[in-house]
Amino acid sequence: MSNDLTQSRMKIESGGFARDIAVADRSGNAPGVFWMSGFMSDMAGTKATKVDEWCTGRGLACTRFDYSAHGASSGTIEDGSLSRWLEESLTVLRKTAAGPRIVIGSSMGGFLATLMAKALCEEDPQCPLIAGMILIAPAIDMTERLMWDEFPEKVRSEIMETGGWFRPSPYDDGGYRITKRLIEDGRNHLLFDGPLLTFPFPVTILQGRLDEDVPLDVALDLVALLDADVSMTVVPDGDHRLSRDQDIELLLNTIERMAAQSAD
Repeated sequence: MSNDLTQSRMKIESGGFARDIAVADRSGNAPGVFWMSGFMSDMAGTKATKVDEWCTGRGLACTRFDYSAHGASSGTIEDGSLSRWLEESLTVLRKTAAGPRIVIGSSMGGFLATLMAKALCEEDPQCPLIAGMILIAPAIDMTERLMWDEFPEKVRSEIMETGGWFRPSPYDDGGYRITKRLIEDGRNHLLFDGPLLTFPFPVTILQGRLDEDVPLDVALDLVALLDADVSMTVVPDGDHRLSRDQDIELLLNTIERMAAQSAD
């Protein structure tokens, strides 16, 4: 099968809210990869493009996309929410996956990947669209545990009274807009207070010990939450991004092992 890349825009509309989602879909063999980026990141990031290049070299299918208000997709962050980004993720996967995919989620993408897997497994316990998941510093329950719970009262008041607050970020000089919509909608998707998540496929977590954005304890709590074949690799000197050459090599080796396991 050829490894042609198709770039398109997928229109998604729900609740009277329409958005055009940018999708880069590379044809290829199974199991293929489905990439999910982090908050305010996009499919042109270092890890995403390296994964796509790796898939190309091995003739595997690979799909990347941008959530609304991210990258090349339409929308503003004021309209963004986990509910909308989850709906977009599910829609793109269903429309592009000819067979089971290895879903890779980075940071918020790891949270959304877990929510997506939960939704799919509730529809069908065999979860035929997912061959496995690789979660990179998965920001589970991020809007509550990593944002709201950590914000001082002054910041919480500003969000509630004005609709949002610009959170300083080492990755963007202007900071990231954290909205009231994002926080309130996030409470509909919290996982840590819920039941175990039963997944019929392998899950691998890659976590930097020096991650200041998503601490190691979040990944450990996720391991305890999963009823699945789960493993975790802790990178002793790794930060949140895990985008150094050695980190990329670890990721690609992990994909290769999971792809081989899927083929058995």
